[in-house]
Amino acid sequence: MSKDGKVTALAAVALLLSSLSLGGCATSTAGSSLMDARAETPAPPKTSVYLPVEDLPPKREKPAMTADERSKLQKELIAARDRQASGGKAKGGAAPPQSIKP
Repeated sequence: MSKDGKVTALAAVALLLSSLSLGGCATSTAGSSLMDARAETPAPPKTSVYLPVEDLPPKREKPAMTADERSKLQKELIAARDRQASGGKAKGGAAPPQSIKP
């Protein structure tokens, strides 16, 4: 065999071995197409646990508390605080801290 024949035979053997080894890496597409693979993937969930950042709650038709309700609640809280303060003094507890009114 000549030198060129040996090189050609060696190249043919190398080509055959590389094609066989790369053939093992290929996936079989018999009976399916790339579009079928996409159709088989599960759909992403439609709803999320968290609200999207850009979604804002709708505007309220009326305020949460009217001015009358707010003043009534404030008076009730002040009265409850005063009752607690007087109860602590009667039992000999420490003096309550002075409240700072705005």
